[in-house]
Amino acid sequence: MPDSSDSLPMTRRDFLQSALAAAAVAEVPSVLAAPAASATDAEAFAIPAAPPQPVRLNVNGKAYALQLEPRVTLLDALRETIGLTGAKKGCDRGQCGACTVLLDGRRVNACLTLAIMAEDRRVVTIEGLARGEQLSPMQAAFLEYDAFQCGYCTPGQICSATALLSEPDAQPLSDDAIRERMSGNLCRCGAYPNIVLAIRSVAKQS
Repeated sequence: MPDSSDSLPMTRRDFLQSALAAAAVAEVPSVLAAPAASATDAEAFAIPAAPPQPVRLNVNGKAYALQLEPRVTLLDALRETIGLTGAKKGCDRGQCGACTVLLDGRRVNACLTLAIMAEDRRVVTIEGLARGEQLSPMQAAFLEYDAFQCGYCTPGQICSATALLSEPDAQPLSDDAIRERMSGNLCRCGAYPNIVLAIRSVAKQS
């Protein structure tokens, strides 16, 4: 007598499971046979590096004669070539402000500025704000008002705040105006209230 289970009709679930299993088995040989992308293929689409060019930088009052590929950013030149690591690489897209430095007294994102664009101009980093052992007024205020937590964004915050005070129409500064003018510098720890206090205190002194 035949098994009664053999005469049961195939359900929709049985059909789908069978179809998926068959498709998976059929796909395996083609996946195994597909050639992996070779290094030669990747190199064919790579943009060749340009030869290094002489670049003269004035950083914190010191002259540097460098040999840099034209696409090297000011941030990488400062950190990797000169060895000044105060400016931080955060987003590397000009969105967080951690790389802020001063270029002829104006704040710029060093990750978006080519090193050759700063040639023969005055670059000031967080390392150049103090005079010997004497901190700049903004550096001292950030310490006094505890305007940081992890400290990663602090060099960019201080450079940005320093330049802010010398910008046109910077005075008088309300708290809302400080927040607006510092909006390009992000603090992931959320130390904004104390940052505003520090900047306001220096603004009052000046």
